[in-house]
Amino acid sequence: MAATACINEDMPKRKDVVRVGHTLPDFSVVMNNGEVVTADMLRDGVSVIVFFHTSCPECQELLPQMQALYDEYTERDVTFVLISREETAESVSAFWAQHNLTMPYSPQEDRTIYELFANTLIPRVYISDDGVVQAVFDDNPVPSYNDIEIALNGLL
Repeated sequence: MAATACINEDMPKRKDVVRVGHTLPDFSVVMNNGEVVTADMLRDGVSVIVFFHTSCPECQELLPQMQALYDEYTERDVTFVLISREETAESVSAFWAQHNLTMPYSPQEDRTIYELFANTLIPRVYISDDGVVQAVFDDNPVPSYNDIEIALNGLL
């Protein structure tokens, strides 16, 4: 009997590629505002990487909390990188507009970047300090604002 997760993923073969204590894998994404973000840029300071899909109920629960954290913690020099998984720029843009989100995001129509980190489950949140992962959250359970705030405050 197979359990399913967001977007009908089969669960038995869960594999976390990046875990606490690992260095961020090399990647490069273009954000919707034209900025290019690379793993090298995240190797100096605290960063939050979020993988999402806007049709995922757990992601829909998380994204407004991420906006609130973004609003508070970018002023404290925390870098936020939101990356869609298998979703078009148009779809993400429509969701952002509908929910009044202002965080930059990188729309990815495939799983190339995502699979550097994991192969199942979204949302996924990776909190790193100087490029080393210090905390990982997924949909079991979806992290709260407080969960992420505690992880961030422990690094600042």
